[in-house]
Amino acid sequence: MNYRQNILAIGLILASFIFGTSCQQGKTNQNKLSSSDIASVQLEALNYADPTIFYHDGTYYLYGTVENIPNVGFEVFVSKNLQDWEGPYGAKDGFALHKDDVFGDKGFWAPQVFFHNEKFYMAYTANEQIAIATSDSPLGPFVQEEKKEISGPVRQIDPFVFFDDDGKVYLYSVRLQDGNRLFVAEMLPDLSGIIEESVRECISAIEPWENTQNVTWPVAEGPTIVKENGLYYFIYSTNDFRNPDYAVGYATSDNPIGPWEKVSHNPILEKSLVDQNGTGHGDLFEDGNGELHYVFHTHFSKENPKPRKTAIIKAKFETDANNDAQKNLVFDPESFRFLNYKK
Repeated sequence: MNYRQNILAIGLILASFIFGTSCQQGKTNQNKLSSSDIASVQLEALNYADPTIFYHDGTYYLYGTVENIPNVGFEVFVSKNLQDWEGPYGAKDGFALHKDDVFGDKGFWAPQVFFHNEKFYMAYTANEQIAIATSDSPLGPFVQEEKKEISGPVRQIDPFVFFDDDGKVYLYSVRLQDGNRLFVAEMLPDLSGIIEESVRECISAIEPWENTQNVTWPVAEGPTIVKENGLYYFIYSTNDFRNPDYAVGYATSDNPIGPWEKVSHNPILEKSLVDQNGTGHGDLFEDGNGELHYVFHTHFSKENPKPRKTAIIKAKFETDANNDAQKNLVFDPESFRFLNYKK
């Protein structure tokens, strides 16, 4: 609730109280609500998995995997300050992307939204394949003139499109082969597909923290790539999302296709840092003041992974104490909070 709404709500309650008192002198005050009570009854938790926040022209747009309506598309919520969220405001019944307009009819997961060539793009997963749709607005509708996926030899999920300084564009994604493995490929200039011969494997889950249950199908997923001080940072999540040890780490490289070196202090976000199980698969973004945040999901509770809850935490790059040329990505546990929206 913003300042004006808060003042208005309090004023209305005071007015009704005064009116009621004058007409019914014997009526008690037991039903009177404080302003904090009013706010609390209007807020509800955002339960998006694999969330992403896109900032454009003074507004934040939140998208993610909609677990309670899994086979329709992607809703969108909006905020001016990262605190007060409203929606869903998607152009099609609250959905920014609806399955009627694009490739896929099930399994809509892990969207990413970006602005390119005067258009808004959404890269997403459906039917365990990757597709890209466009729109004239972050609210959608995101559509495809030709409803098709980006071709690949195996099932592939969790896209992240990265624009490098030299104009080249890269698609990072998960290929489902002998585990969830993270790959990169250079994209065609029109973003319609990838250059097949450029495909490289980047990261797989081979370290103890990345496979705490010693499963035969290890998981590395949820890529986000950023460039800081000439170095590429590959942020990713490991373990099955239902595992309480689902966590976030990163690797670095001086080249967008690798090779990638995992940092020794992984994981950088896990259950003990914020006292929540299943922390991971998010997106790093910059707010209107140039500060970094990571939006991600956690388990619903200690007992149940779903529906996953959407959370946010502040992030920054700190100079390494042992290497002035190296910066470490760190999260501030004191800033951790869940996101809620006004009904």
